[in-house]
Formats: sequence, structure tokens, C-alpha cells
Amino acid sequence: MKIDKAASVSISPYLRYFEERRGALVETIRQMVEMESPSFNKASVDLLGASLAERFEKLGGTVRMDEQAWYGNHLQVDFPARPGAGSRKRKPILLLGHFDTVYELGTLTKMPCKIEKGQLHGPGVFDMKSGIGLMLHAIEALQSVHGGLPRAVRIWLVTDEEVGSQSSRGKTEKLAKQCEAVLVLEPSGPHGALKTSRKGVGDYTVRVTGQAAHAGLDPGAGQSATVELALQIARIAAFGEPKRGLTVNVGVIRGGTRTNVIAAEAVAEVDVRIQRLGDATRIDRKFRALKPVNRKCKLDISGGVNRPPMERTAGTVALLSKAQAIAREIGWKLEETAVGGGSDGNFTAALGIPTLDGLGGVGDGAHAAHEHVVIEELPRRAALIAGLLAQL
Repeated sequence: MKIDKAASVSISPYLRYFEERRGALVETIRQMVEMESPSFNKASVDLLGASLAERFEKLGGTVRMDEQAWYGNHLQVDFPARPGAGSRKRKPILLLGHFDTVYELGTLTKMPCKIEKGQLHGPGVFDMKSGIGLMLHAIEALQSVHGGLPRAVRIWLVTDEEVGSQSSRGKTEKLAKQCEAVLVLEPSGPHGALKTSRKGVGDYTVRVTGQAAHAGLDPGAGQSATVELALQIARIAAFGEPKRGLTVNVGVIRGGTRTNVIAAEAVAEVDVRIQRLGDATRIDRKFRALKPVNRKCKLDISGGVNRPPMERTAGTVALLSKAQAIAREIGWKLEETAVGGGSDGNFTAALGIPTLDGLGGVGDGAHAAHEHVVIEELPRRAALIAGLLAQL
């Protein structure tokens, strides 16, 4: 991706714009948080999607709903460059995010959306409804200040990111290939840092089948699946190579039916994180090579790496450098970070498209009871996004 070093749109007017409208920005986010949107509750997610579609349409966007049978409908919005803009023929910039959350319907009753000590609290406020609010207001500011967008912008908001992106991944990759760069409005890293690399994510299921028998009357006739699984877990735990950024966690174990029955079945669910794309093959070979210790038991291995790593590329560094230059104009030292969690930015980065992540809200507590964003940080995050769209 080429970055126009001659672009000199100042961020200061945008910062003033958002400071004056801080209350409106907080209210937009609050409204979204109070529209609960659990990944597996299609009706609730679709209500929020319809509300977002209406807001983007009012800003002049062309809305397309990508209808889904089980998950909420994904949302695509396209904004053309304003007439006379020099970048009208360039590919759009993609703003990427999701509006599903990990919280069950009714979480607001015990985790209400509230303002406390300069923080906006609530389920999904950090991950990542604040990011969507920043998107909306950045587009609105560009329309207001410039009378249109300096270049074409595409927005793609999915509804299944928190549960693996199975229904959205193909469309995410297709749309990203049509764009010049991707800005991911997921939450920021510590102290507002932008995310320039993320680990890839994999899930494996190890299933053992043994032979049931009465533990007291005929224990010799049984073949314990739980004992076999315990032996396999010891092997799997050794697959991790922390110095390579490859970690393995046996997170869930199930097996057996009663204490007086030799277990006929046992299952382990394993989380894998990789820092390098090549390690997907490396770890998969290790899982597929597992063999039973007890030859009378059977092993079934399923799963794999489903989200490639987002590696720190030259294109991502170029985007970071532009963001840091914009931030310096207002005395803001913008840092970068690498994180272990994945996002849909992993998919776009793996395609070789310059991708910069963590442009959303500053806060803490993703997926936790103390989830919040820092209100005073919202104006300059919005100004940064508007500045990037104006200068790229």
C-alpha cells in the first residue's frame, strides 16, 4: 500500500469537533450497549443491525444486509468518495468490526450500562460497541467537515466474530481483497496501543473411546478412556513452544458416567495459539501423530487452526507510522503492541492486505464484569480514525 506523505489534513479540527460532541458520542455507544446482542440470539442481534443500518443510511451510506439463517445478519455499508476527490478511483479503505457479544441476554440486569468515575460501563462496551460508535461519528465528521469522504470507505460488521466467524469469514476475505487497507475497530491494547500483530487461534478435540465394565465386579474387562486421555494430555501439554509463541491449553475435559463404571468415553478440548503462519502445519502434524498408549482404546482427533496469525508486515507498519504521525500532531505518543487474542483482522492480514488493529475504545475488562471504556479518550480515538481516513 502506498501512503501519500504529502497528505496534510490536520487532526486538530477533528479533535475539537469530537470534544464538542463527546456527549453525543457517549450516547451513541450507550444506546448500542443497551441493545443486547449475544452471538446466538439472532433476533436481538438483528434488531441492533437494523438500527445501525438506519444510522449509516442517514449518513449517506449504501447498506447491504448479508442475511444469515442462524446468526444475525452481517452488515455491509459503502460510502463513495465525494465528487472531485483525487482518490475517487482508488480502492476503498475497509473498516472492520463485529456487533455480537459474549454475554447472555439479560446481562444488563446485573451489569448495567452506567457512567462511573469517567468510565462508561456495560456488556460489550469495550469489545467492541465503542469501536462502532467511533466509526459512525468519524464518518459523520468527514461528511460535515469535507462535505463527503476524501476517499471511498467500506464498512463490514459481522455477527459471529465471538464464536469463530464461521459464517462471515468468506465474505470478510472477499470484501477485503477489494480494498486497499483494513482498519480494525476492535478495542485498543494497554494504554491505548494499536495492535500490529495477533496470534493465530486453533481448536482441537481429542476423543478417546474405551470399553465400559463394572469397576468392582469385572474391572479387567474394561479399557479406561479417562486413563488414556490423561496420558494423552501429558503429551499434548508438551506441544507448546513458548519461545516460538506457540502455546497449548487443555481447557475442557469430560469423561465417564459413574464412579463404579470403567469409562468408555473421554474428551479433551484444546486451545492452540500460534505466532507464525507456518506453525499451523507444525502443530497440526503433532496432533495427527498422536497414537493410543493403550492399543485397546481408540483416538479421534478433530479441529485445527481456524484463525491465522496477524503478522507484523511492512504494510501494517506503514499504517502504524501514519497513525503515529497523526497522533503526534496533538502531542499524543501512540504505541503499538502484540496480543495473544485473535480478531477478523487476522483473516485480512493473512491475505497480505495492510491491516491495523486496535483502533477502537480505550478501556479494560473485555468479556468481564468490569468491562468499560474511558470517556475522555473517545474524542481523540474518533479524531485518529477520521484523520486516517482523510490522509490515507
